[in-house]
Amino acid sequence: MNGKKRTITVEPRTTLVEALRDTIGMTGTKIGCNHGQCGACTVLMNGRRINSCLTLALTVEGAEITTVEGLADPEGNLHPMQAAFAEKDAFQCGYCTPGQILSAIGCIEEGHAGSPDEIREYMSGNLCRCGAYPNIVAAIEAVRDGQGG
Repeated sequence: MNGKKRTITVEPRTTLVEALRDTIGMTGTKIGCNHGQCGACTVLMNGRRINSCLTLALTVEGAEITTVEGLADPEGNLHPMQAAFAEKDAFQCGYCTPGQILSAIGCIEEGHAGSPDEIREYMSGNLCRCGAYPNIVAAIEAVRDGQGG
């Protein structure tokens, strides 16, 4: 996880978001709806975005999990997407921001950031109650175009 191998013991019913937050202490991943409908729990598994509230922790054995805590480099420099979110004012309350950022990275890496409409479509699983959507799209476009960070 986040470039380091972790070994933990969990009950079979433990979700990945619970393991991340309660067992490992990675509280950047948020629990929103706990039904896979809001995207607050989005993390990257082997570079692809997943809802960690719908994923059993036991099923990710051997996978590379990236949380928002693992995005900055060792010197503390922000990932380009984190910097773009700050530069484009793509958050307000910040609760959905970790999931939005990880989903945005996945959106680009999965090749779904060709247009604003495509970005909105592939980011539609991440809800922002504050309504920062235009700025989120702008941040994704900036990183896609090499202008983030």
